[in-house]
Amino acid sequence: MARGRLRIYLGAAPGVGKTYAMLAEAHRRALRGTDVVVGFVEHHGRDRTAELIEGLETVPRRELTYRGATLAELDLDAVLRRRPAVALVDELAHTNVPGSRNAKRWQDVEELLAAGIDVVSTVNIQHLESLGDVVEGITGVRQRETVPDEVVRRADQIELVDMSPQALRRRLAHGNVYPPDRIDASLANYFRPGNLTALRELALLWTADRVDEYLQRYRAEHGIEGTWQARERIVVGLTGGPEGATLIRRAARIADRASGGELLAVHIAHSDGLTGASGSPQTLIEQRALTESLGGTFHTVLGDDPAAALLDFARGVNATQIVLGSSRRRAWQYLYGPGVGATVTRGSGDIDVHTVTHEQVAKGRGRVPLRKVTDLGRTRTVLGWLIGVGGPPLLTLLLTQVDGLGLPSVMLLFLSLTVCAALVGGLFPAIASALVSSSALNYYFAPPIHTFTISEPQNILAVAIFTAVGIAVASVVDLAARRTQQAARGQAEAQSLSALAGTVLRGAPGGDGLLTALLDQVRETFQQDSAVLLERADDHSPWRPAAARGPHPPARPEDGDVDVPVGDHLTLVLRGRVLPAADRRLLGAYAAQGAALLERRRLAGEAAAARREAEGNRIRTALLAAVSHDLRTPLAGIKAAVSSLRAEDVEWSPEDEAELLAGIETGADRLDHLINNLLDMSRLQTGTVAPLIRDTDLDEVVPYALGGVPPGSVRLDVPETLAMVRADGGLLERALANLVENAVKYSSDVLVRAAAIDRPGAARQVEVRIVDRGPGVPEEAKERIFAPFQRHGDAPRGVGVGLGLAVARGFVEAMGGTLAAEDTPGGGLTMVVVLPAAVPDPSPNRKAEPV
Repeated sequence: MARGRLRIYLGAAPGVGKTYAMLAEAHRRALRGTDVVVGFVEHHGRDRTAELIEGLETVPRRELTYRGATLAELDLDAVLRRRPAVALVDELAHTNVPGSRNAKRWQDVEELLAAGIDVVSTVNIQHLESLGDVVEGITGVRQRETVPDEVVRRADQIELVDMSPQALRRRLAHGNVYPPDRIDASLANYFRPGNLTALRELALLWTADRVDEYLQRYRAEHGIEGTWQARERIVVGLTGGPEGATLIRRAARIADRASGGELLAVHIAHSDGLTGASGSPQTLIEQRALTESLGGTFHTVLGDDPAAALLDFARGVNATQIVLGSSRRRAWQYLYGPGVGATVTRGSGDIDVHTVTHEQVAKGRGRVPLRKVTDLGRTRTVLGWLIGVGGPPLLTLLLTQVDGLGLPSVMLLFLSLTVCAALVGGLFPAIASALVSSSALNYYFAPPIHTFTISEPQNILAVAIFTAVGIAVASVVDLAARRTQQAARGQAEAQSLSALAGTVLRGAPGGDGLLTALLDQVRETFQQDSAVLLERADDHSPWRPAAARGPHPPARPEDGDVDVPVGDHLTLVLRGRVLPAADRRLLGAYAAQGAALLERRRLAGEAAAARREAEGNRIRTALLAAVSHDLRTPLAGIKAAVSSLRAEDVEWSPEDEAELLAGIETGADRLDHLINNLLDMSRLQTGTVAPLIRDTDLDEVVPYALGGVPPGSVRLDVPETLAMVRADGGLLERALANLVENAVKYSSDVLVRAAAIDRPGAARQVEVRIVDRGPGVPEEAKERIFAPFQRHGDAPRGVGVGLGLAVARGFVEAMGGTLAAEDTPGGGLTMVVVLPAAVPDPSPNRKAEPV
């Protein structure tokens, strides 16, 4: 059965029209005769969206009961039985009600796709798992419902639904997104212009990266090697020399001038140990750090020919420009060849090449590089055979024209020719030279000449020694070449492993990005098209990809060109070209590191789950302690007072009855306060606090916050002309009440003071200080006292469950403010609440004066 196709409408923010676009697409397909059904679409009370659902067949939802509430979810089985051609499933990141078949809606979608049903779905950019921390840093809101990036990335089509921040805020203000009671809070918090602009940029960049992946895949599938200048990509070639920092900064400036430009620094680590050996490892480490600090990426590639490897890398990433430094070689060193810069320029084709001057131009590399003696190459091998086979006849022809040279001198000349053949061509050309030279010596120079007979015994010994010395010299040269090749390869492997270790150390533990970065490095280092880590549960289970990079990664080990098993049920598979056996040792290190990263990811997930469970257990334990003592004590007092009042055998005086009733009232108030704090903390932890932000006068809120403390225990200093604050009056009252009640517990002298803060260049703010003269709190405990169920020091049970300060901070931060603890000069503790000031109204009826 063919797998269904997934189309996703990706929204930059809530309310941009993803669901509307999805329904419009459904109507277009239905008019073309496609069998379309609505699996689950939520219109959120938006009339125009609800109208589009009409006319489409809707599969009834499945109703589930959870904690006394009836909730509707996608009826997956009903959709599978109906088997439409296309199913609409809204909100891909949605978490299903406990009791559903799958925990997440995207898992329901996977089942529909596996059944051959095409799915059209929606998701917002803030719900992508990899962007959770980024979105929280922008908006201050942690998204609890997320979808793995890979699920969205695998979609057959992704369409961005975008809208300018100004237009979206107008839609929100007109009531087209949220109901009226949520409009003001949304405009003042999540839907601020800066937030929307940042989310829009995230969506555009993420979509651009996916488009780039599709482009690379298309080019690879169609064998397109030319550069398509869809995006500026600047590749800077590094030798590991001191000029690298200059080249990186110059390339970064070029990339900055191009909107969306990318910077890629590449170092060619040669297996022959030449250019790679000339670079300082420490310098390369510093250049890697510089590249990454400028927003670029650093790459290391193995290659025998630096120019060819650099061009292959540039074409592989669809680079538009290459930045190289002017050569450090001295003038006489150009006798070895034109140099990397000239070769790259000549072969770059449609890629622009920039040659950047620097202080090290023509100053040399610090030493003359050794000659290439690894596999000697085709040119040197051919030249060695020419010297070994053609040299002796030419030397013989020359020596026969010269008179007066004795046999020892002739033998030394032939020996020199054999050594030259060994130095240039290696073992076999030298052996051939020794054999041909000994034959020429015997026939032309050892008496009797023109015969292969030697009359004098010493000449026989001389020719034999000549042949032996020639073969020995050739063997030594060949051994030196092989040892040099092994050392150079070891150095190249060490450089790659060092880069691998650096990547691992800089990565976040357990992150998927680290694993994919490792596979990208494998592809670049070994010049492969795709790389995948395959794993399976046992010997009979099918393979499944744990991580993959590149187009069309192999689904089984036998589908790839190279596979390196790591244990019984994990293997690294590459597709692109078959690797020689010498490369498999280094590849094995990458495979082992990939297995370690996979295990780290699993352990990180288990550790996070364990932390959540431990936190839940801690809160449950603290709650049980609160119920067993803090709530039980006032209940016991109320029960005792009520029982006493109802006793028929005791006559109570009016004063006693009043005292018992006061005790009942005090206990009930205490129960009410504790239960309210428990409910407030539950709201904060579940993220259901939705403040209604309005312009609020502190002189109206603060007096109500003092209702739970004894009269006269708190002094007020709130100027009537103080600017209004942007806050939810109810939440602010609860927060200040908790802070004041906490201060009164430890001090009989409490001051509540409000004042304006007007710092140059900063938004105007108003701070409220609750000052007490109690014992104070040590510096190391000032943050800990805001944690739930925390009592500072030896505070006795019965004074609360330790939620007052946690609830106060949660409410203040929900309104966009801050709450912190400071020392009171002279002793005590001061709680400082800072809230944004309201924008002053220029009308003459404005009550408060500007800050």
